[in-house]
Amino acid sequence: MTVTTPLELARNSWDSNEYEAMQKVMATGQFTMGKEVKKFEEIFAQKFGSKYAVMCNSGSSANLLAVAALFYKKYRPVNPGEEAIVPAISWSTSYYPLQQYGLKLRFLDVELDTLNIDVSKLEKALTPKTRIVVAVNILGNPCALDAIRAFCDKHGLYLFEDNCESMGATLNSKACGTFGDIGTFSSFFSHHISTMEGGICTTENRELYDILVSLRSHGLSADTKIYEKSDFIEDGRFILPGYNVCPTELNGAIGIEQMKKLDRFIAVRRENGAFFQQLMQGDDRFIIQRENGKSSWFAFAVILNPKLKLDRKVFLKALKERGIEQRPIICGNFLRHHVIQYFDYETFGPIINADIAHDYGFYIGNHPVDIKPQLLVVREILDKIASP
Repeated sequence: MTVTTPLELARNSWDSNEYEAMQKVMATGQFTMGKEVKKFEEIFAQKFGSKYAVMCNSGSSANLLAVAALFYKKYRPVNPGEEAIVPAISWSTSYYPLQQYGLKLRFLDVELDTLNIDVSKLEKALTPKTRIVVAVNILGNPCALDAIRAFCDKHGLYLFEDNCESMGATLNSKACGTFGDIGTFSSFFSHHISTMEGGICTTENRELYDILVSLRSHGLSADTKIYEKSDFIEDGRFILPGYNVCPTELNGAIGIEQMKKLDRFIAVRRENGAFFQQLMQGDDRFIIQRENGKSSWFAFAVILNPKLKLDRKVFLKALKERGIEQRPIICGNFLRHHVIQYFDYETFGPIINADIAHDYGFYIGNHPVDIKPQLLVVREILDKIASP
């Protein structure tokens, strides 16, 4: 038996509507950020129940803007040398802005079944220098955002919610990406919606919104209310050490079309997710994500039970031969990457589960189309290789 349709890690979700939207933008000759981006931001904020949304050129840039904005608040800014509590599993650019702005990172282990940060350790991990908790919703699965929000409120900490893999996920009917003081999303090619490249920051705070807008576009004062404008030069006044991470009108126009399809995309991903859970239920040879809240099922993680000493390379080879692409669970344990030598960091408690995911885990793709036949093949391969 062979797979006639491969299961890729990324797949195009566009149809003629996206291409027509791009053609309309090209016909105007207005390619730099303008009304299409503004409209997308308004649609996005309304969809997820956020007061403000700021689009930029990638989810990584969204994380950079989000962290930077907390350093430029007038009241209670974050300062270099202070600390952020972070999970041991996430994508690299969840961590890089924290390091680049001079923060010390305190790594906590993750829960093996959810792959999200172990919130039971938050209280003991707190120090007088803690200022930020980074909550990352891994592979579409909400972390314990209610508990993290309560912890941050109790101790006067900022909650930075990295929701770049989990657009459409909810916890207690509230959209993930909106629990934090700032939340971030990604609209990269392989994510829940695709604008080619793209990212979005959400916030309820007007000051943070203005800072994000300024930082996105060279640190200019235009389109912000940070300072009153009094004369011609104000439109070109630089007020913050910003970046140029603006999206294009093409990105905005594509995003408008993709947002029309998001509910359908998420519904199909969840159907695939329910089927995958059913296939794997009750099999202690493999550990899959326990859904917390309502996952938007970015992908499907599989961890080989470490007690069985199964050889992951054998599974990966067999999957590849049948057209099933796979990759590590995000970065695995980020502490085991060479780049950690450039960080000021420490771990709080043993990092056990992140190591298990690093050594025994992988994930396969999910898409807004029916992939049940491919998931059956995955199950067949797992059964065959892990048979007694």
